Amino acid sequence: MIVAKRKPLEQIEGFLEGAERVLVVGCGTCVAVCMAGGEKEVEILAEQLRMRAKLAGRRQQIDEVTVTRQCDREYFAPLAACVDQYDLLLSTACGAGVQFLAERFDHKPVLPALNTLFIGVAEGPGVWSQRCTACADCILDQTGGICPMTMCAKNLLNGPCGGTNHGKCEVDGTKDCAWTLIYRRLEKLGRLDLLKKIQLPKDYSVATKPARFTHEAFQKAENQEP
Repeated sequence: MIVAKRKPLEQIEGFLEGAERVLVVGCGTCVAVCMAGGEKEVEILAEQLRMRAKLAGRRQQIDEVTVTRQCDREYFAPLAACVDQYDLLLSTACGAGVQFLAERFDHKPVLPALNTLFIGVAEGPGVWSQRCTACADCILDQTGGICPMTMCAKNLLNGPCGGTNHGKCEVDGTKDCAWTLIYRRLEKLGRLDLLKKIQLPKDYSVATKPARFTHEAFQKAENQEP
């Protein structure tokens, strides 16, 4: 899932300067799970902004709505009927959602209320950790399911480096060395022979930006479009 956190309230308030009517648009998927931009968080943010506007003596209308996903056009339909009533949209989606919303309603300013952090997993209540950098050239089959591009501070494809110390990373001594973790996982699986294979440098041509992917089931239809 994509993990994000809300920008400082003062920064968000600054985004709204000069706007009389603001619509806060939430997203009900990833950012809802990480408690940054779902329905509850949107309600809290909108109320905070209303209170600050009132205390500052500003006449500012702050409304809120949450859609299922901001990264999927089909969920924008409820917004289409009301967007023109507002001076700007404040999105609590990830960076992808903000951009997609801005593309769909390109006649209105769309501003981000969150900072997108990483693709990660939930370790426990309120705790998430990064596990994937979306490099488009996955080698988890050869590293015991542990990603060195993400877990290693130096992104080493062949490790460990000479600085590892008692299983800890030399860049951040509070973190485990990724290649120590990989070694132990492969040892447990009885697959240490995989470490003998030298990983080639990453083929960054497969991760050109901006990336675009069409599922094979839809490729024929796409190619037939005029």
